[in-house]
Amino acid sequence: MSTTTFYWASNSCAIATHMVLEYAGADYQSQRIDFAQGEQKSPEYLRINPKGRVPALATPRGILTETPALMLFVCQQYPKANLAPLDDPFELARMNAFNSYLCSTVHVNHAHRVRGERWSDDPAVVAALKLKVAKNMADCFAYIERDYLLGPWVLGARMSTCDMYLFTIANWLEGDGVDVAGFPKVADHMKRMAASPAVAKVVALHASTVLPAG
Repeated sequence: MSTTTFYWASNSCAIATHMVLEYAGADYQSQRIDFAQGEQKSPEYLRINPKGRVPALATPRGILTETPALMLFVCQQYPKANLAPLDDPFELARMNAFNSYLCSTVHVNHAHRVRGERWSDDPAVVAALKLKVAKNMADCFAYIERDYLLGPWVLGARMSTCDMYLFTIANWLEGDGVDVAGFPKVADHMKRMAASPAVAKVVALHASTVLPAG
């Protein structure tokens, strides 16, 4: 039995790391955290991740959190999967830069629609935060389309963790009021990713349970 456990919630950003684990053929156990039942706030889970969020990866050396860190860790543990340019410091930095942008900017813009209470207890403010979500997300994806997505993959000819993360967040666009058809390279990337058996397996698993929407 594996000593590594991956904690995730359906349709959350944890999908990206879940895909990387599957692509890498990693040896891990899977544990879903039911947001609808508030399991992320339970004493048991808070002992694993005091942030009360997903994803989290419990390893023999300790617990890791944050999507970019988890994805890179898996790549380093399973280098034969070739999901990160581990032999090229500049390309590795480009991968980390893109994943950091998704984590620190794009995901936060999305969260203003579904997690507004993180920023204010005033219902009027929470409602106001939602008003710019579509524009902010569209602006982010215009930038990704123009400057980041080299094609056919984010880094160019090679697939990387960037592609799993981009696919995850791009699937939130419709709910955010953004038509992905306005970004042809992103739309093509989504179709290519969806055709992957590893991606399809993870998407089906997450879709079969209650979805917290990011």
